[in-house]
Amino acid sequence: MFFKPAIIALFTGSLLISGMLLFSAYYAAQILRKWDIGSGSESQLNLERRTYLVSTIMAYALAFQLFSFFLFIYTADQLHTFFTGAMCAAGSLNANSWGYPVVLLKVVNFLLAGLWLIVNYCDNRGYDYPLIKEKYTLLLWLAPLILAEGVMQTLYFGGLQPEILTSCCGTQFTAEAKTIASEVIALPLPAMEIAFFSCMLGTLGSGIFFYRTGKGGYLLGGASLLTFLISIAALISFISIYIYELPTHHCPFCILQKEYHYLGYPLYLTLLGGAVTGLGVGVLMPFRKVESLKDILPSIQKRLTLFSFMFYTAFALIVVYQLIFSNLKM
Repeated sequence: MFFKPAIIALFTGSLLISGMLLFSAYYAAQILRKWDIGSGSESQLNLERRTYLVSTIMAYALAFQLFSFFLFIYTADQLHTFFTGAMCAAGSLNANSWGYPVVLLKVVNFLLAGLWLIVNYCDNRGYDYPLIKEKYTLLLWLAPLILAEGVMQTLYFGGLQPEILTSCCGTQFTAEAKTIASEVIALPLPAMEIAFFSCMLGTLGSGIFFYRTGKGGYLLGGASLLTFLISIAALISFISIYIYELPTHHCPFCILQKEYHYLGYPLYLTLLGGAVTGLGVGVLMPFRKVESLKDILPSIQKRLTLFSFMFYTAFALIVVYQLIFSNLKM
């Protein structure tokens, strides 16, 4: 299975990202220790040249990190034909104990990598590298998570055995499965629908408020994260059954397949995009009074707010379309 092109791309990309991270983390530690923007010493000039190099390297590395989430779930879905009992990515991920932890860690790293890219972009816009310590502190937290993801991903692909009998999504995503997903499925549908649409409307409303007034950035960031989590639960609880038009089919992975027009990809893209850009607004709030950023950040935050609004609106419109035109009536 390691000869499938997508797996080779994931494995090669993981090695490259790991190497870039180790290189960047080494210099990030030096920069955090020795950085003094007021100094004109040769050492400081060397650090300034290195921070430009590190930022460039990490921008490319983390851009691939974002893409790798979609490549991984695509690959997991394509692999299901190798396993008896698997009908989609859910079966492939359940083929050994590393599959689902890799997915969860990839989601966390997607959000953190997106936030790092936002902070890095803002730092590069300031004439005195005003966020240098913040972004490299975040990098030192992010590095071990991405390295752990690479190790777990290798263990997952390396541990796959085609003769293994795995369980299908119909077994995993049921109220009787005794998992977190089963707890979500067991929740009353009206309550989940109210929670989803309330959070979505609250986030969109807070986005409009921030865009117009420049106030409530923390509220938007918190609402974006909450909406992201509630939307994942809603996707399992009730959105999926309207897509499949089956009241017992709660799988969040079958929607990646051709039979459902690959609908999972735009759903996950808009959901993750809305979360990252909305969180980015909140993350940037403490730096609005930094001298070299005070004239720049408001416009950047406005653009992030607009992107978050567009992503979450697109997600909501897809969901509403499925609810209205589905043949399933609950």
